[in-house]
Amino acid sequence: MSPEVTVHVNRASAESLGAAVGHLETQGSFTIQLRSHGAPAHVHCRLHGDIERIAALDTSNYYVESEGETIVPVRVDADVIDAPVEGTLEVLTGYGSESLSIPVTVSPAPGPVEIDDSLADPAPSGPEPTVLERAVDGTGLEPATLAVVALGVVAVGAAAMAAAAIGGTVAMVGLAVVAIGFCVALALLVV
Repeated sequence: MSPEVTVHVNRASAESLGAAVGHLETQGSFTIQLRSHGAPAHVHCRLHGDIERIAALDTSNYYVESEGETIVPVRVDADVIDAPVEGTLEVLTGYGSESLSIPVTVSPAPGPVEIDDSLADPAPSGPEPTVLERAVDGTGLEPATLAVVALGVVAVGAAAMAAAAIGGTVAMVGLAVVAIGFCVALALLVV
């Protein structure tokens, strides 16, 4: 959608002009919306400055009906510029007795974006490092991993003390179950 400049005609008084914007910045064509708030009017539009070499109006004279709207297209060829171009849009009514000037800046359109097939390929990434690799690299262990290891050491220690105090085959089987459980948990953390 192209930018639009609204110019109010006969809003404050007969043959008065008022713009909804103080400055227009665009990268291409735009439209002027002449909006009447009273009697019909003849409005003259023209471009001044460097913008004249890249922009054009179909005609310069427009008729705005009472309480009506007239759309004025302004064609801009921004492809021929490589730096911003400035100028002025001038709107006149009442045979030139009332005028309004709006500064206009046309910036060059951004250049095409080069996209090659390499963007479709996922970025190479290695497998997630294990807990032991992180510990060896010095990046440290996660607090949850340290808590599991500490709890496992406490459980094996408690089972060993209970087996030593109670003695017998059942106590040794219990110690073996706790120790095997700790080893399995440690293996799952490392892998």
